[in-house]
This record gives sequence, C-alpha cells and structure tokens, in this order.
Amino acid sequence: MIPFPIDFETRVKNDPFLGDDLLTALNTQVPTSIRFNPSKTKADLSILETIDWCENGNYLKTRPSFTLDPLFHAGTYYPQEAGSMVLDSVLKQLNLPEQAVILDLCAAPGGKSTLIASYLGNKGMLVSNEVINSRAKILRENITKWGYTNVVVTNNDPEHFSKTPDFFDVIVVDAPCSGEGMFRKDPNARTEWTNENVQLCAARQKRIVMDVWEALKPGGFLIYSTCTFNTAENEENVTWFLNQLEAELIPLNLKTPILKDRNNTGFYCIPGKTETEGFYITVIQKTTDDSKKQKFIKKNDLKIQKDTLDCANYTHLENITLFNWNEKLLAFPSNFIAEFLHLQANFHIVKMGTNVGEISRKGIIPNEELALNSFLRKYDSTIDLNQDQALQFLHGDTFSITGALGFQLISFQKEPLGWIKNIGNRFNNLYPKEWRIRMKI
Repeated sequence: MIPFPIDFETRVKNDPFLGDDLLTALNTQVPTSIRFNPSKTKADLSILETIDWCENGNYLKTRPSFTLDPLFHAGTYYPQEAGSMVLDSVLKQLNLPEQAVILDLCAAPGGKSTLIASYLGNKGMLVSNEVINSRAKILRENITKWGYTNVVVTNNDPEHFSKTPDFFDVIVVDAPCSGEGMFRKDPNARTEWTNENVQLCAARQKRIVMDVWEALKPGGFLIYSTCTFNTAENEENVTWFLNQLEAELIPLNLKTPILKDRNNTGFYCIPGKTETEGFYITVIQKTTDDSKKQKFIKKNDLKIQKDTLDCANYTHLENITLFNWNEKLLAFPSNFIAEFLHLQANFHIVKMGTNVGEISRKGIIPNEELALNSFLRKYDSTIDLNQDQALQFLHGDTFSITGALGFQLISFQKEPLGWIKNIGNRFNNLYPKEWRIRMKI
C-alpha cells in the first residue's frame, strides 16, 4: 500500500474531527455502490443494502464486471460513489420550481448529472458542463445512455457562464480539489498530494465560484462540494463565499452517520463513519434581488422541422419541438427552446436534447440517442438478444439474426441498446464506434 503523505498524516492525527480512525479506514476495502435509473429496467444485481440518503442508491455485495453487463451500457444503472449521492437528499430539501433550470458545472464523468436528471424527471432543464474536451465526450456518452430529453452538455470554462446572468435556479459546483477523499479508491492520489496543492485548489475553487455566481438567479442555490477533508477547501472557503457574496447559508437535515462539519457550515461523509469515500457538501442561497432581464433568441428564429411524418413511428412528440440542426433532427422540450438557443449562441455545445436521427433523402436514419431515450422513443418493437449476442453487438460485431428488414431496435431483456439496419443476409451495426467494448469478450 502506498503510504500517506507525511504532512497529511500528521494533520489528520492532530485533528480531533478526523483522527487515526480515518487513516485506518483509508486502508480498508472500497465499498461498491450503484444508482438505478428510475426510468428504465431495474437490473438484477447482488444488492447488499440500500443507501439511506439516495432514493435509488444501493450498495452491492461484490463488484461485478460492469463492462460485461449489457444493462450497464443500456443506462439502467450508474456506478457512483455513495457519498456523492448525498446530492439527492440535498436537492429534495430545496424550494425549487417544478421546471427548475440546473447547471452541473464540473460534471464529468456524469454521476451527479445523471442523478440530477433523475431528480428533474425530464422536466425543467439540465446544463451539464465539463471544461476538458476529452472528459466532455465521456460525459456526453453517460448522459446519452441515461436517456433524458431535457439535457444540454457544454464544454466551457466556468467564466463563460457570466454570459448567462440570472439563468439558473441551482448551480452545482463539485469543485476540482486535492482529492484526499480518494486516497482509498485511488491510492496513486496519495503521491500527488502536497500542502501547496491544497492551497492552490482552495484558490481555484474560489475563482470558480466567483466566475459562475452571476449566472445564478436571485434566490437561487449554489451547491458546493469537494472530496477532501481539510478546512481550507471546505469550511474556510464557504466562510469566504458568505463574506464576499450576497448570500446566506441554507440549513440542511442530513442524518447520522453523515456529520456536521467543524463550524456548522456543511456536512462530511468520512470513511470509517460512513460507507463512503470522503465527501463534503453545503448550500448557499443568493440573496440579491437585482435581477437582470434575459434577452433570449426567439423561438421563431429556429428552423423547425415541419415534416414529422418520418418520425411518427419513432417518437412521442407531446411538448417536444423537433428542429433541423445541420441535417440532424433534434428534439428538445418546447417550453425551453428559447433558453436552449441562448445557450447555443454563447457556448460550445457537445449535446443538445436528443438526436432523433440524421435527415437523409430516403428518410430518417435513427440515432443511438433516440434508442436510449425511454421518454421520447415510441418504437417499441425490438429484436431481443441473449447476453452473448448483446455483448457481440456492443463490441461492434455482426452475427446471424432474424427480423424484419430495415432499421431495427436491438435490446437486451427488452431494454434497448441501439440500432441495426437489417439488409437480409447480414446487418449493419450502428452502435457508435467510440462506445464499443474494447476488451476481449
């Protein structure tokens, strides 16, 4: 086992809030936890117990090979660290509008964004952002598999959100940090830790929050979290935010074993006390009332797709607007089209709503995003595969299959995985190349 950094070990031993028990816990086995997708099939996993602070969260008895489970690729569940699932309890305690607009600022790989999507229940709008391009692509994949229509994925620096003043009801900042809470899950993180890095992270966290603050509506909530144990990145930063901004602390009711922090500004999940990795969370509310009026692009500036005949067999169109975007047919909730256009005009968009399919001369070529969207997809007829066939499909292989000619929806245990084009003696596998299983199956 990689030893703890000397300065970290000394600090923890001298901190009565943490102590030797934390060091012992950080050298034990990591618990495995997942969160089910309430809009899809419930996978038959080996459940140990439920997670008290998250409605769909569960601990597993053993860690399976997620890569070799087709239902994982179908987005029926998401492997997520149990501590970060506290966000579910926090969101449910906030006084939010039914059609809330939420920004997950540092979103990759997508654990919190998929949780927020489930919380919204395909209402409102979620903007899921990641500044690093390669990670934004992973975020897009995970968001797509989760299967909601009301999500935009962006690839922008936090300071860019100053272009959207008073836009969001909630901003979630799971801030990049020194990673102390990951010392058990990723022992290599111990080699990267220094006191200097802690201070650099604390300063960066302040910049991130200040950069994005203007985008929060008056009365809106900023949820701040890290995966560290030190006061510089947690309690001291929250106190600094409250002193610098027109904001107030929101009391939360999070029950034991989740612990109040050292000065009652937030809460900790601490290994050894909770079956989690390290996690810290708090909420502050914007109290200023000098609202800035948004100037949205009008809905009629959009090239609406008038001819939806080709889509009638594929999509539920209630409260959905279809529009032609570079010969792709995109679907988005009608009551947020103006807001979406405002984002499109100011941000680098990685994913916008649901890509129904490509518009061709012969009709619509259905897209993977539609296959995985249980709210929008109307095409119920599937070719259901066994596990070996499903893994071959996800690997990008072709094999003997029976079924009607043309575009067909492929599923496993009736949960859609993607599309094929059956041309008789063989089929074209339309599963995205960048998503395919690379390991030997």
